[in-house]
Amino acid sequence: MPTKIEKDTISGRETTGHEWDGIRELNTPLPKWWVYVFYATIVWAIGMFLLYPSIPFVHTYFHGLLGYSSRADAMAGVSEMNALHAKQMEQIGKLSFAEIQKNHDLMEVALTAGRITFADNCQPCHGPNGEGRIGFPALDTDVWRWGGTLEAIQQTITHGIRANDPETRNSQMPSFGADGILKPEQIQQVADYVMTLYGKAKPGVDVSAGAKIFAENCAMCHGDKGQGNRDVGAPPLASRVHLYGDSRETVVAQVTRPRHGVMPNWNKRLSPATIKAVTLYVHSLGGGE
Repeated sequence: MPTKIEKDTISGRETTGHEWDGIRELNTPLPKWWVYVFYATIVWAIGMFLLYPSIPFVHTYFHGLLGYSSRADAMAGVSEMNALHAKQMEQIGKLSFAEIQKNHDLMEVALTAGRITFADNCQPCHGPNGEGRIGFPALDTDVWRWGGTLEAIQQTITHGIRANDPETRNSQMPSFGADGILKPEQIQQVADYVMTLYGKAKPGVDVSAGAKIFAENCAMCHGDKGQGNRDVGAPPLASRVHLYGDSRETVVAQVTRPRHGVMPNWNKRLSPATIKAVTLYVHSLGGGE
């Protein structure tokens, strides 16, 4: 309960007249410096309130006396970055691969642009890291159908494979079984031989007949030792990397009625500079030559 105002005997200060459980409240004023700072913050808040966007309305808001907009600031920054990026991509489009690789900053821009473009367009087929999927070749290995140099990769990306482009890469494996070129028994024999090329031969199986069939029908494209032929896009068979799998059933199916994949020609969707950036990125995945 409030009591009469009197001085505290210890501090000598007046009390507020309030007492709780024998404890009296001193009437101690705030320090003047603190009061002045407090008033200054109020003035500062009112100034900010008036100068910058503050009051929301139903369909708009108070824009402030300065007309400042954080969105406009952000968009100006985006425009500036886009202009810089466009300039860098223009340089990438004009320079050779060797010149880009010598320029550290430009190479970083190319790899970043290539990685983003790869994720947007190539990842669904070739995998997030270029590891490949069934029917879509791995890009992080040194096994290439058409070559893994920068120029070869650029050609493939630009014009595609079996695409609607006059300069597309094209190859066609005969349907040895479906067209009756080989008998079912011969296909089984050549499959046994092909599996020896990548170390999966069945023990005790005579592959001499299959080797002869291979030499007469397959070696002209795949090479006499299954090393492949990039001139015609024939994959190396003496490899542990296979487009559709390495089981005997897969080999038999491919010889009987081969599957032929299609890759789009990206020159209709991507600019030459962007294709060059993707080329550099793909080349950097680990399998580039």
